[in-house]
Amino acid sequence: MGEYTYVTLRKIPERKDAAAEWFHEKWGVPMEAYLECMEAYLNRETEYGWYLCLDGDKIVGGLGVIENDFHNRKDLTPNICAVYTEAAYRCRGIAGNLLHMVVQDLKEKGVTPVYLITDHTNFYERYGWEFLCMAQGDFDSEMSRIYVHN
Repeated sequence: MGEYTYVTLRKIPERKDAAAEWFHEKWGVPMEAYLECMEAYLNRETEYGWYLCLDGDKIVGGLGVIENDFHNRKDLTPNICAVYTEAAYRCRGIAGNLLHMVVQDLKEKGVTPVYLITDHTNFYERYGWEFLCMAQGDFDSEMSRIYVHN
């Protein structure tokens, strides 16, 4: 372990089903929802993409970009979503590298700022994100934190 490959799904479109299944297993969102977003990205209907970290052929980390990550601040778009790193691979900079990759990719496409919703504190700040406000998640009783990266 240690040599990882960071790619967009457009670089490995043949892994779409595996990626959708991986995200589904992590977050419980229906696989079809991931496939729909991934197909729109692969078909260039949107620049809101999917980013993966691979250890060989194994997906060990990933995140996506969607219009709104199920919160009431519909004006804050696009949103990073589904950020996840396998437990055995945490504390190795994978999430930070993925976050940097997506921010740079979107900036190159003229998409800035970008947002994310989270319950974490003192994590995203390490990677240049700033707390913006609190927002109500669509399925949450508690308010969540929204961060922005310019």
